[in-house]
Amino acid sequence: MWVAATIVAAAVCGAFASSVLACLPGLHVYNLMGLCLLLHHAPGAAGAWVAPEVAVPFFTGLIVGYAFLNTIPSVLLAAPDESALFTVLPGQKLLMAGRGYEAVWLTGIGGAIGLLLLLVVVAPLAPLVLPPVRTVVGPHTHWVLWCVIAFMLMSEWPKGGNHGQGGWRKFLDAWSSLGAGLITFGLSGLLGFVLLFRSPVRADAAFQNLMPAFVGLFGLPGIVMNLFSAATVPPQARGYMPVTGSAGRGAMLRGALAGGLGGGFAAFFPVITGGVGGFLAGHAASLRDDRSFLVSQGVSKFVYYVGGFLFFFVPGLHMTRGGGAALMRGLFIPDTTGDYLMVLASMALAGATALLLLGPLTRLVLGLIGRWGYRRMSGLGGLLMLVIVWWVTGWVGCLIAVTAMGIGLIPVLFGSRRMNGLGVILLPMACAMSGCAVPVVRWLGLV
Repeated sequence: MWVAATIVAAAVCGAFASSVLACLPGLHVYNLMGLCLLLHHAPGAAGAWVAPEVAVPFFTGLIVGYAFLNTIPSVLLAAPDESALFTVLPGQKLLMAGRGYEAVWLTGIGGAIGLLLLLVVVAPLAPLVLPPVRTVVGPHTHWVLWCVIAFMLMSEWPKGGNHGQGGWRKFLDAWSSLGAGLITFGLSGLLGFVLLFRSPVRADAAFQNLMPAFVGLFGLPGIVMNLFSAATVPPQARGYMPVTGSAGRGAMLRGALAGGLGGGFAAFFPVITGGVGGFLAGHAASLRDDRSFLVSQGVSKFVYYVGGFLFFFVPGLHMTRGGGAALMRGLFIPDTTGDYLMVLASMALAGATALLLLGPLTRLVLGLIGRWGYRRMSGLGGLLMLVIVWWVTGWVGCLIAVTAMGIGLIPVLFGSRRMNGLGVILLPMACAMSGCAVPVVRWLGLV
């Protein structure tokens, strides 16, 4: 009875903590988990909390709560992590129409659907299906990753071409966004090689060496644009507006299915992130309606974060995908079916807690925006990001974040996809999986 009560309390506390902290722009759950790991390994720290019945449900609650609630700053403050990039444009449309509350709830509904998919469909089949699938797919991971990269870059089709006189001016206008995307991917990939093969981050924070780059690439550019823009958020309706028009049940179901497939693909394949999975899902299902698209991204984001963490506990699989599973490995290694069942129960408890908090916390953030102002909230979020980076990685991490911000501003200013910043991890890992990383590192002078 005491163990069951401990699991319930830890899962609920984790979901509550991450749900509240997810409302702060730019704060990622992996940063919070990394801080927990640093505190655990700090000299003189008490390690009693890492008992499995405490650490596992608490970390599960953190990830589930974040997967539900990080849509609040993504929609209302335009400071998304890479897995939420595609909720920003449709979400901002509804926000500027005074329906930001609805945009958050649509993504939250997608998260609830993702939770049901994991508990009802994936959980019973995963121990039977995923181990042999990994055996078959494993040798082909490298070329699958290169295909994803090629599709990402090729889908950044030239835009424009209507400005300027003469063929060359129109040509440059058409290819400006595409060129910005290619430059962003190349520069972020170069930064990734430096961080992965010759990181300047101190050794005790090496497990967070990519964190400053992700903050700079995907968090700070949006904050900077908010601070220097003249945009104002109109008054927001505080209630949910029923979905009407083209976003009927069929469209929502198609969006949920596409999001589940995209998030599952991202959770299963290494290096592929939730943003890439959502991008592939949107193309595969040809989602054009904003509301069904938001639902699909909510499903994809939840399945990516929580599914990748769940796969670490699947009996016979124990696959490490995503930062959550990697950080969990530093505290606990699952070895029984009971551990798997404990995670599933924690997911259900944390999901119910986060869903109950979604409405009140959305109204709270809307109230704070109305009281403090859009720019002040954005500035507070940017300052918080830099403080966390400094706390975990020191001044070197802050310099990396500022450098990455320069790269992350390129797609923002030239109208290309911010997802191209994922070259920071996609390019070095694709080279490593293909066996060509060492020559590239030598050519760059990193060894």
